[in-house]
Amino acid sequence: MTTITALGLTLLILMVIIGGKQGWKAFMSLVLNFGLLFFAVILIAFHVPPMFVTVSVGIVILAITIFMGDDDLLTSQTAFYASLIVMAILLIIIVPVEHWAMVQGFGAEDSDALEGMSLYIGMDFLKISVTTTILSTLGAIAEASIAISAGLSEVLEQHPDLSNSSLMANGMSIGESILGTTFNTLFFGFFGGFLALFIWFMGLNYSFGEIMNNKIFVSELIMIFVSFIGVIITIPLTTLVMTRQRHKKFVDNE
Repeated sequence: MTTITALGLTLLILMVIIGGKQGWKAFMSLVLNFGLLFFAVILIAFHVPPMFVTVSVGIVILAITIFMGDDDLLTSQTAFYASLIVMAILLIIIVPVEHWAMVQGFGAEDSDALEGMSLYIGMDFLKISVTTTILSTLGAIAEASIAISAGLSEVLEQHPDLSNSSLMANGMSIGESILGTTFNTLFFGFFGGFLALFIWFMGLNYSFGEIMNNKIFVSELIMIFVSFIGVIITIPLTTLVMTRQRHKKFVDNE
């Protein structure tokens, strides 16, 4: 048994013990999303337009993550619609940012690994960079939208006559409580993943300016900032979608 297999089985057992049926569904959604990401890489390698792959795979990943993560239909629908809107907004933001930053492709630090390989693979590295950034933000967006919509669903269950303005206030309050932890999770995930690179920078006596203009560092920093922006936008948008979904549900029941 390999180390990865052992860790995967341990994760599965713990998720089933702690989460029961929901834990099993969450594990299956993880497996499906991994398969989708691998499939997206294959599609791009076969020269399917990266932007088409980004949007298509992104929608499916959000659907799997959200609808397999919560059984409440109002919560899931709200989180899914809000996540789609946020993804569309981030696409509008990311395309010009990646173009202006000019961090697509490989950095000088990759030269040893790429020695002897051809970089003329017939793909637009800018579009691949946009795809990578968008797919990297989906987890944070889905997590934030689920947290907000689940909290608001509980509020509505306890106070069904709550006004829309009070619902908005509750949504923003829930968002404030998850904002700090989400930011710290993203930041320390980034810092931990690039600790070896930072040590390398220090060992090679990189100046602050060289670090801030390094391709690898800046591209990852852009992902973190985009994720931050996505989470911030998700809070009010999820609350707005919940007010719409609540009204629609009320009309349908009549």
